[in-house]
Amino acid sequence: MRAVRSTHPANLFLPRVVCGRGTKSVASLLLSLELVENASSSRGQASSRDSSSNPSISSGISIFLHCPELCKHLDSPDNNPDLPWKFSDTNKEKVKEILSHYPSNYKQSAVIPLLDLAQQQHGGWLPVSAMNEVAKIIEVAPIRVYEVATFYSMFNRSKVGKYHLLVCGTTPCMVRGSREIEDALLKHLGVKRNEVTKDGLFSVGEMECMGCCVNAPMITVADYSNGSEGYTYNYYEDVTPKRVIEIVEMLRRGEKLPPGTQNPKRIKSGPEGGNTTLLSEPKPPPCRDLDAC
Repeated sequence: MRAVRSTHPANLFLPRVVCGRGTKSVASLLLSLELVENASSSRGQASSRDSSSNPSISSGISIFLHCPELCKHLDSPDNNPDLPWKFSDTNKEKVKEILSHYPSNYKQSAVIPLLDLAQQQHGGWLPVSAMNEVAKIIEVAPIRVYEVATFYSMFNRSKVGKYHLLVCGTTPCMVRGSREIEDALLKHLGVKRNEVTKDGLFSVGEMECMGCCVNAPMITVADYSNGSEGYTYNYYEDVTPKRVIEIVEMLRRGEKLPPGTQNPKRIKSGPEGGNTTLLSEPKPPPCRDLDAC
């Protein structure tokens, strides 16, 4: 069996799919199916080989062959392994600090924070050369970094706006109108999901549950306008289609708005109008009082 070279980025920047008894990256599926580097020329072979014996592998290959550009890496003038990429002097100190949290023989454990730092430095997205630099620092094969970068949706492998707006799409937010909020943003900015506005300021994506269901619907703004030094990632909750457009225009003007609930009648996650229960310090049950037990 001839395997695709593990360090070649063209075939390995792929999502992960459920296959057989566990979750595997499509990269692993391609390796096992001996797909050659030019995936498009292998389309006919891939569809006929092993598909009848393992439907889950077949659907995984189908995802790869028909997925949008975010599913796979194609070299471009601004994103290819020949472009030099290094952490800035300031971030090199941060790299040392991050690595200090892990034993020297477990450097690979730093892959996520290092990718996050690289993304902040590079304006919100990860080129292949940045991933290769992270692999070099933590002393692993590049494929080990690609696997992480393609698995987690918070890592962007194509350009995003200086303000990357992420709409929560999980059930509580959806029930509370997140689809209308996303539609309002896309229409106002004149883009599709994951596209960047012509001025380079904004892009809109979707994020799964952000853990603020009680304040649904909500969006996150990843602010890359001031590089890694001024990077912020803030939640804006209880938003409406009208309010998210106001947020966009405030950001366009360079104004900073307070994160958290955008409902003036609420304090954090409390109910409108204030609490109606738990108005005093709760008393502990008697069994907690050792003298009473």
